[in-house]
Amino acid sequence: MKKLIAVLAAVALVATAFIGCSKSGGSSKAKTIGIAMPTKSSARWIADGGNMKAEFEKLGYKVDLQYAEDVVENQIAQLENMITKGVDVLVIAAIDGESVTKVLEKANESKIPVIAYDRLIRNSPYVSYYVTFDNFKVGVQQASTLETALDLKNAAGPFYMELFGGSPDDNNAYFFYNGAMSVLDPYIQSGKVVIASGQMGMDKVSTLRWDGATAQARMDNLLSAFYTDKKINAVLSPYDGISLGIISSLKGVGYGKGGTPMPFVSGQDAELPSVKSILAGEQYSTIFKDTRSLAKQAVAMATALLAGKDAEVNDTKTYDNGVKVVPSYLLQSTIVTKDNVTAALVDSGYYTADQIKQ
Repeated sequence: MKKLIAVLAAVALVATAFIGCSKSGGSSKAKTIGIAMPTKSSARWIADGGNMKAEFEKLGYKVDLQYAEDVVENQIAQLENMITKGVDVLVIAAIDGESVTKVLEKANESKIPVIAYDRLIRNSPYVSYYVTFDNFKVGVQQASTLETALDLKNAAGPFYMELFGGSPDDNNAYFFYNGAMSVLDPYIQSGKVVIASGQMGMDKVSTLRWDGATAQARMDNLLSAFYTDKKINAVLSPYDGISLGIISSLKGVGYGKGGTPMPFVSGQDAELPSVKSILAGEQYSTIFKDTRSLAKQAVAMATALLAGKDAEVNDTKTYDNGVKVVPSYLLQSTIVTKDNVTAALVDSGYYTADQIKQ
């Protein structure tokens, strides 16, 4: 009987120790991460969500991944549902950077930390961290590709260019535009680059929801109003989906055939249709932002939060959301043109050689 009691006591001690371990070292299996993505209409957001989900699940976390199809009300409802279900961390790529302020108040009441993912959430003190790319530099890179393509440093000009911006409710759009204008504005001021429409500034050139059809309609209007007697040489586009809309408009009036060259059109995100367009000699450039790295950084931040630790950041000055400067981690991006598609996108494993075939 004494031996039996001793054995039972030992088993009890092992069980207690096991339970203790499961609440600390193995705690990820009991945690749920809520991920709110804007839309599945953009390939990059599908990749972002998928990459994060895979990385979190590798660590044993449960994942609630939701897409709102660019409807603000959908995203708010999804976030409220995640909070009600009791997720442990929220990772949010907001459709509208100011629309989720009230939701974050509810998250804070439930002690759920929030990571803003690639789009800054504005006017809330309850954003723990922001993970993104160096968005001003992305804009610089976009404009630099046009500077190189037109040889603006050496050529006499004038060159005709039009400007497109991203969605006005996305804080990143202003960084992209300002970065690009830091390169282009001296040429505009000198007259080497001419904006025939005179449309400059985000209040005039923005594209709501980054929508390609909206961009195409605006490009149609620009061409018919300002380019009946002159040819456009370049278009600053902040995103591949917008770029394809612009290119469709240009092709519709004869650019890219019959001896009329396609203007140089920039882009961003290295989405597969635009990569193929670059290889076909239509879109000139894109900016590759490796969403695999972005996802891993978001996972690292969430893991640190759940462990009660500070996450790694490399910027504590740039991203003021109107209430606080949000500690941020900025990743680097890569210019892609026809010359380095394979090196940048295939050799890195982002796409396969078969995927980029025409």
